[in-house]
Amino acid sequence: MPLTVHQFPCLSDNYGFLARDEASGLAACIDTPESGAILRELRELGWTLALILNTHWHPDHAGGNAEVKAATGATIVGPKEVTRIAPLDREVSGGDVVELGETGFQVIESGGHTLGHITYYDAADRIAFVGDTLFAMGCGRLFEGDAAQMWASLQRLAALPDDTRVYCAHEYTASNARFALSVDDDPALKRRAEAVFAARERGEPTVPTTIGLEKATNPFLRAPALAGRVGAQGKADHEAFGAVRAAKDAFRG
Repeated sequence: MPLTVHQFPCLSDNYGFLARDEASGLAACIDTPESGAILRELRELGWTLALILNTHWHPDHAGGNAEVKAATGATIVGPKEVTRIAPLDREVSGGDVVELGETGFQVIESGGHTLGHITYYDAADRIAFVGDTLFAMGCGRLFEGDAAQMWASLQRLAALPDDTRVYCAHEYTASNARFALSVDDDPALKRRAEAVFAARERGEPTVPTTIGLEKATNPFLRAPALAGRVGAQGKADHEAFGAVRAAKDAFRG
C-alpha cells in the first residue's frame, strides 16, 4: 500500500511533512521545524506518530524533537550530527534503511549544507525527503561542506528516477527562480519561472517538485552547462557548481 504525505507550512518559510504508511497506519514526521504545528496536524489527521526522521542538525529541522517525542513517544532517527542539539534513539547514515510499517526509507548521504546531512528515499513510491540539500530551482548553502561534497550529493539525488517526488523543506522557489533567470536563458527555465511566480501570487506552494523537473531547470544541477556564464569555463563540474553557488550567495535580485 502507498505512502501518504501531508504537507503544511511551519515557521516563516519551512514546510512540515507527515508521511503515513497506509498498510500499518503508522506515521513519521520528517524533521521537527515547529512542534506545535506538527502536533496540531497529527491531532487533526488522527495519525499515530511512530518516527521522527531528521535530515540534519539545524534547529529549524531538529529543534522540536524533544517536545514531539514527549507528546507521542516517537523514535528519533537521524545522522549523528543531530546529537549536537538533541538526543537520537537511532543513528543512521548513507546505505541504511529505516522501516515505517511496510515502507522502507533508504538513507542517502547528502552532505554539503551540513557535513552529515541525509535524505530519506522511499523507492517503492518514488518519494524523497531531501531537507536542505536540493530545493525547487535551488540548493542549500554550503554552511559546513564544500562544493565537491555538495555536487556529489546532488548527483546522487539526480540519479533517482525522474518521476521521483522531491519534498524540500523551504519555500524558496520564487527567489531561486529570479536567480536562475540571471544565469540561464533556457526556454524551459523561463516557462517554469513564470509558472512559479504565478503560483506564489495565488499563495500556492511550489513543493513538491520532481527530479526530472530539477534536472531540466535547476541551475545548480545544470552547472556544467552554465560554466561559461559564471566564469568557470573549462573547470571541473564541481568547480562550475561552486561558481554557481557563489553567484547565488552574492545575488541580490
